[in-house]
Amino acid sequence: MLTVDFSRFPLAPGDRVLDLGCGAGRHAFECYRRGANVVALDRDGDEIREVAKWFAAMKEAGEAPAGASATAMEGDALQLPFPDESFDVVIISEVMEHIPDDKGVLAEMVRVLRPGGRIAVTVPRYGPEKVCWALSDAYHEVEGGHIRIYRADELLERMREAGLRPYGTHHAHGLHSPYWWLKCAFGVDNDQALPVKAYHKLLVWDIMKKPLVTRVAERALNPLIGKSFVAYATKPHTPRAEVRP
Repeated sequence: MLTVDFSRFPLAPGDRVLDLGCGAGRHAFECYRRGANVVALDRDGDEIREVAKWFAAMKEAGEAPAGASATAMEGDALQLPFPDESFDVVIISEVMEHIPDDKGVLAEMVRVLRPGGRIAVTVPRYGPEKVCWALSDAYHEVEGGHIRIYRADELLERMREAGLRPYGTHHAHGLHSPYWWLKCAFGVDNDQALPVKAYHKLLVWDIMKKPLVTRVAERALNPLIGKSFVAYATKPHTPRAEVRP
């Protein structure tokens, strides 16, 4: 289940991609399939080991084109272990709402992105997220949980302040907001409540089968209650200083 829309965020074979806070690796795997040279980075060692296993399995199965590469590594988003301008593309999906120093993370992403490079940022959308917070303290008051809710204009302004030039936005996962509202209403750890179980089956059916009815419903719901807000931006080229004779 991808949050980034690669039809709006073009990726070319051979692009150097950083999936920052990669989690289980969903975007990193897609970039690898598209022929990129991918680094998946996360602070969670257990998840990184699983991502590394999947990268190896994908290579074994021939799922990635010749010339593509994939590396999984532990790291700190505030101290990225890469030189300046190391990547053509940076993706950070559903991460910034967890990090107190979000401006510091943006600064690090801009540092390692080459001029002319592209960045995709996704965060929980303001409205659906506010509903979750109102229904359940346990949803967000946990270690490593969400510490802020972004308004779209606030996130875009922070991206501009970091030196990025936003060029597009959209919402994603409209079918998923009601599921999380149910989870919050019945208890975030209660997977046995009948409405929660029934809706989960619907989401699994959608992900596995991709039926027309749910695809149409998702497109209709995304502008209204899409769970995620997605923003795309470029890093402008720095004008060269004028050389005087």
